[in-house]
Amino acid sequence: MDLPNDIPEKSGTNGVHIFLGEYVKSDSKVVRSSAFLTVLILSAVVFFAPGPVTAQVTAFKQAVSEAASRDKDIAAFYQSNGYKPVWTGPGEADRARRAELIRAIESAASHGLPVARYDPAGLLATLREVRSPRDRGLAEVEMSRVFLQYARDIQTGVLIPKRIDPRIVRDIPYRDRTAYLTGLVNAKPASFFRSLPPHSLEYNALLKEKMAMEQLLSQGGWGPVVPAKSLEPGDQGNAVVALRNRLIAMDYMSRSNSMTYDPALTDAVQQFQIAHGLNADGKAGAETMKQINIGVEQRLQSVMVALERERWFNTERGKRHILVNIPDFTAKIVDDGVVTFRTRSVVGANTSDRPTPEFSDVMEFMVVNPSWYVPRSIVTKEYLPALKRNPNAAGHIEITDSRGRKVNRGAVNFSQYSARNFPFSMRQPPSRGNALGLVKFMFPNKHNIYLHDTPSKSLFARDVRAFSHGCIRLADPFDFAYALLAAQTSDPEGEFKSVLGTGREQRINLVDPVPVHIIYRTAVTNARGHTEYRADVYGRDARIWDALSKAGVAMGGVQG
Repeated sequence: MDLPNDIPEKSGTNGVHIFLGEYVKSDSKVVRSSAFLTVLILSAVVFFAPGPVTAQVTAFKQAVSEAASRDKDIAAFYQSNGYKPVWTGPGEADRARRAELIRAIESAASHGLPVARYDPAGLLATLREVRSPRDRGLAEVEMSRVFLQYARDIQTGVLIPKRIDPRIVRDIPYRDRTAYLTGLVNAKPASFFRSLPPHSLEYNALLKEKMAMEQLLSQGGWGPVVPAKSLEPGDQGNAVVALRNRLIAMDYMSRSNSMTYDPALTDAVQQFQIAHGLNADGKAGAETMKQINIGVEQRLQSVMVALERERWFNTERGKRHILVNIPDFTAKIVDDGVVTFRTRSVVGANTSDRPTPEFSDVMEFMVVNPSWYVPRSIVTKEYLPALKRNPNAAGHIEITDSRGRKVNRGAVNFSQYSARNFPFSMRQPPSRGNALGLVKFMFPNKHNIYLHDTPSKSLFARDVRAFSHGCIRLADPFDFAYALLAAQTSDPEGEFKSVLGTGREQRINLVDPVPVHIIYRTAVTNARGHTEYRADVYGRDARIWDALSKAGVAMGGVQG
């Protein structure tokens, strides 16, 4: 390895050190400048040991090759660049990369990442203890290993979602690991590190909310919970005072001395309900009270889980796309980042086989006056037992054979069949009473999930709307159809109704297919940039938080 131009090699020296860009050498010891601090480890690496330069270079390369062999991507990178250093060389670029890596991993907690996984103190200690070219080679590879772990974590998440819940089937947009290293070498280090986290408005808003919630947590949160299962306008007493004080602490109302559930308190409850996706009736019923009594620590967990979920979802979503947030019980059309249509939804019930999965796909068409082809699981688990008791059960649904021909129920002995060998299918013809209503929206997927109308309209008035077999029911399916068709026709309502009026099952293709993203967020940012919260209807966020905690993620602001 060549010496820096401004320092001639001197026979008999014990080494050369770099401190903040100053080359300091001595025959017997390292001379430390007055500017020496712990951070100088970033620039203080022993680059030379006694012996010929060629031997030093060889020892360094051998150490890099040996250490990198345990990781095929790191090994491929160093093999391609001739085993040259990118972290531990004497040049300004290497010093800048070292500094940015240490800065990034030391501040990783601000993104909700597990700092201990990157062990900045241990990495600094490794650099501090470099005494030979071999030591430097081992340190070089260790920095690359830490860098790759950090880069992947902050860009696409700490956890593998399918391991947390099999219904989180999102395709994570993992980047090629060697591309991280080559990208770093070919870019300004500070700019490259800034490019790693998601750059969505949602991610940045969640980072701000995380800081605010940690500050609030350090100050004791929102105070005592409300000691009542429910309250309503006109009530008086200590529980009302507790509700008033908690809503004041949450910034939903101004300070007040009232001990009565008065109009000011009613308005505050309504504002809270709106911000938490509840029916805004101004009454602190069971679900509203449950949400009011959730503390800052749990809300902070929701934010940190949402950050991780945003990293899983760190990809282009489409100029126009459909967004279904399961805990929010809504379906939205988003154009250029602005919600242009919104409707209430009903999602899968929280039972073993019904929760709605999380994934993305592309909506290609809608079916007007659809038939309902009953899923095999429903046929065998729900209808077959009923048919065994009474062959005329579920008479509104046709039973068909393998060729689609209608079966005469009276000619079949249903008791001879089990879920495994039941040879028939079931179909509900188009009608207003059809389980899918009068329109369904198709984005063909292996989960057999789609959006659709429903004759069961009363469920949309509930606070918690988890009742389906997994598909997403829409409160306003016709308006949803008009909004989609408006992109391809000047009379979307007229064209839709002309097809609807035939009573026949027909397909309307979308000229421009629309991406559909089914997500799960209990912390979401509204159009004003404020964070709102939703109930963890399936308990998924709780499981993700538990996994994050086990991975080393910790909340700031926790009082000891």
